[in-house]
Amino acid sequence: MAKIYHAHLYGLREDKYQILKENTVNSTDFQEVNPQSPFYLLIPQDTDLFGEYEQYFKITDIMPINGVGMTTARDHVVIDFEKEPILERATIFRNSNNSDEEVCHQLNIPLKKGWNLEKSRKLIRKEEDLEQYITPVLYRPFDNRFIFYHDSLVWRTVKKVMKNMLLGDNFGLIARRQMVGDKISYFYASQYIISDGAIRSDNKGSESLFPLYLYPDSDKAQELQQEKRPNFSPDFLKTLETKLGYLPTPETIFYYIYAVFHSPTYRSRYAEFLKIDFPRVPLTSNDNLFRQLAEYGEQLVQLHLMTSPKLDPPLAPSSKRGGVEAPLIKLSISQIFLNKKRRNLKKGETIDRYSFERRN
Repeated sequence: MAKIYHAHLYGLREDKYQILKENTVNSTDFQEVNPQSPFYLLIPQDTDLFGEYEQYFKITDIMPINGVGMTTARDHVVIDFEKEPILERATIFRNSNNSDEEVCHQLNIPLKKGWNLEKSRKLIRKEEDLEQYITPVLYRPFDNRFIFYHDSLVWRTVKKVMKNMLLGDNFGLIARRQMVGDKISYFYASQYIISDGAIRSDNKGSESLFPLYLYPDSDKAQELQQEKRPNFSPDFLKTLETKLGYLPTPETIFYYIYAVFHSPTYRSRYAEFLKIDFPRVPLTSNDNLFRQLAEYGEQLVQLHLMTSPKLDPPLAPSSKRGGVEAPLIKLSISQIFLNKKRRNLKKGETIDRYSFERRN
């Protein structure tokens, strides 16, 4: 049977070339790796705790209705801090008598390959009340904005998941399948629909939203008599009830999971596995521990949603503080520094990507 060996080589390109030039396969310090199911990673990995970790429920099995954040492909058109500019742009897209290409040029909309522009304009022209499609969206951490949530201008709406955030009061867990870097910190909560990049805006994977409650669709006759239900699988609930001797409320279960995912001990103990797949949830049979973690989780969710009573006064759902409308702060930047080199921003160019780290 073939064996697999691995070696790391870090540094500048010139240094790598020199090392490769001076060494051979025989002189390189390789480490044998033993890829294991289900990922078969071709890199060294500490798997001592994998047997333990694998026994836990994966979050996708706990909350089976989930999906990635929506992709607009044109954020600057459909997302804004205020409703009025969005409504104005959507109205132009619907009402303008100019050609499709001229309207896109007017609104600075790129003609994305695969986007049927003519079909999109026909779709939006069927709508009389455009304002009903403007709804809050979690755009970035602690950054709630508004979006024109309609198939005519949003590239991927992910309605199967997002509708549950629109049909009634709800909040959801945000988690990633792929963790980037050494810090395991990509967990968050939202009470609104979310944009792709809500936690990390790059090409290193996507965030997924796990709604707490699932709402019936009033447009479907078979769901008219149904009520909202928790987004938890029967197997998970049965196991939890067996461990605790009773079944907690859906909110309490959610808070417990949220606390576990933000536990430094959990993140460090299972770091190897959190980097490569959706997180798993260890369950306890200690009711006091369960309730204490759920209490911590509730406080953390409230802080992340900016609804916590510890915020004086709370910052959400409105921007009014003490009865006074809080001013919108805008940052004007003319220069940025990349790798210690200064670059001037072009006129109209904005910075829309940043790194974000939460500390426990």
